[in-house]
Amino acid sequence: MVCGLERKRRFAIHIARAVTGAACAFLAGTSPAQQDLAAKPVFSGAEIKIILSHGPWPAPSQPDPSNRVSWKPEAIEFGTRLFFDQRLSASGTMSCSNCHVPERNWTDNLRRGVGMSEVDRNTPTLMNLLGSPWYGWSGASDSLWSQSLRPILDPRELAATPRHVAQLVRNDEQLSCRYRKAFGAPPSATDDEAVFVDVGKALAAFQETLMSGATPFDKFREALARGEPPAAWTYSEPAQRGLKLFIGKGGCTNCHSGPNFTSGEFFRTGLSRFEPHGRPDPGRPAGIQQLLKSRFNLLGPYNDDKTGASAAHTRQASLEKAAPGEFKVPTLRNLILTAPYGRDGRVDTLADVVKHYASLDPVQLHAKDGRPAKPLNLTQREQTDLVVFLESLSTFSNPWRPDDGGECH
Repeated sequence: MVCGLERKRRFAIHIARAVTGAACAFLAGTSPAQQDLAAKPVFSGAEIKIILSHGPWPAPSQPDPSNRVSWKPEAIEFGTRLFFDQRLSASGTMSCSNCHVPERNWTDNLRRGVGMSEVDRNTPTLMNLLGSPWYGWSGASDSLWSQSLRPILDPRELAATPRHVAQLVRNDEQLSCRYRKAFGAPPSATDDEAVFVDVGKALAAFQETLMSGATPFDKFREALARGEPPAAWTYSEPAQRGLKLFIGKGGCTNCHSGPNFTSGEFFRTGLSRFEPHGRPDPGRPAGIQQLLKSRFNLLGPYNDDKTGASAAHTRQASLEKAAPGEFKVPTLRNLILTAPYGRDGRVDTLADVVKHYASLDPVQLHAKDGRPAKPLNLTQREQTDLVVFLESLSTFSNPWRPDDGGECH
């Protein structure tokens, strides 16, 4: 028995030496770049800290204090009905779901959205909107419920009026019943705007439930958080190399920070170049102007947060700090499902997005100080690794299923 064990031990040593020698011979015959490709990424303590800042997922959250029916089951059910109801539009032929398609990650995969006519911008996903400070590409809305009202009124989208919406809710037995259960009273018989705003709040309650699931990146991050070395087969080395670029050389976390991979703020990157109506899209400055003129902003009469704390970011919105051509930083979660990309939808693939940023200076995007830029000059392999990492932020699982809630009594 001892002799047998000794033979096995010597054989194992022989194999180990052979494998080590083969590896050394392989590396000796390869270029430094190829050897670097074969090297497993190693993350420093500082890098791990940044990685951990992108979680946990889903991130802890609270109901929206500006919306009294936020997270309320009856409001969610009411909002779900409204979201898919074509009668919400003036023509009776369009609903919110025409542009925000559940099977398309709540977008439409078109360059620019199409309602009654084509709009100027790409349709953003409705996933993971809870807790965002701004809504829309230019941040023209400061709450999810006020953003939900905007397309209903836009003549290019649903083209309706508060009167039309209020009458629909009053006159339809099921909608009226669900309104009463959500808000505790029947829809006002005379105040069209109040009923209209409540419709927006019910729509927001539904949209708050649209959260994406855990991704390969999330599982890798959780292993790091537990102090465990993640198995290579659960998170590929190209994805890890791409992650290292994302949090390091690429400077991507300057904009795409936090568990939802967005700061929620506005920057000018040059990714979108389409000029609607033959003139540049002003972006954030116009968004601030629209926000401050709106009766439905958080400084107005429909904010349910009587402390006023939820309107702090609205009060701080300043045209002096906004530059033309700045647009909101989108989330990167489920990015692989939301092509085409950019505010105007003119970029078809993730590889094209990465190629655009590969020649930019990430510091220059934020500094705005006029100093000469230092382009990243990412190699083709680095660009590929970054794409692999970005793909790892997606999951093809869509847990949402239609449910009309049955009859309301």
